[in-house]
Amino acid sequence: MGALLAINIEPRAVAMNWQVASDAALLEASGRQNQQAFSVLMSRYYKDVYRVVWRLNGGHVDTDDITQETFLKLWVNPGQVREAKALKGWLLRVGSNLVMDRYRRKPTEQIEAAENVADGAMIAPQLMDQSYVAKTIDVAIADLPDRQKLALTLVHYEQMTNIAAASTMAISVDALESLLSRARRGLKEKLGPQGKLLLAAVEQGQ
Repeated sequence: MGALLAINIEPRAVAMNWQVASDAALLEASGRQNQQAFSVLMSRYYKDVYRVVWRLNGGHVDTDDITQETFLKLWVNPGQVREAKALKGWLLRVGSNLVMDRYRRKPTEQIEAAENVADGAMIAPQLMDQSYVAKTIDVAIADLPDRQKLALTLVHYEQMTNIAAASTMAISVDALESLLSRARRGLKEKLGPQGKLLLAAVEQGQ
């Protein structure tokens, strides 16, 4: 699928005054269909949305299309975001919902599983290889239920507070913490005997 947004986001096409504008000003201008303002808004949050979508859909090739579709929804109706401070959370929520909707209809193509994830004979050099460890964790996370996966992604990878993550998911903090607890328990089960070592290696590598 080609690009969904026929908007020029090349740096040279963006007026410098929009680069320093507040999110509120950019949203207001986007509501008037100002493409330059929207381009700046998109460039500010594209990577954030892309990261969450990538992790939720297991690195599927549709990641870029889903990310652009998220911004297309904003472009069509910027008024959906009533307060500028809620913009990032709104974008992440829309992106995650698009992933869940799409892959309920079409199962995701899983990342190629790392060899012997639960193999008790995993050797130390593998644990020191951050790319191996990250890939192994990604495989396990991709297999979690959608809402557990999103909660873990927002808190652990996007480094949101529990309150911010709960707001993004439109759930209570208690519900978020329950999802996190189940997600962590599920990860330990999926990673097998080496789960604690793998998770510790990820934390040390951040």
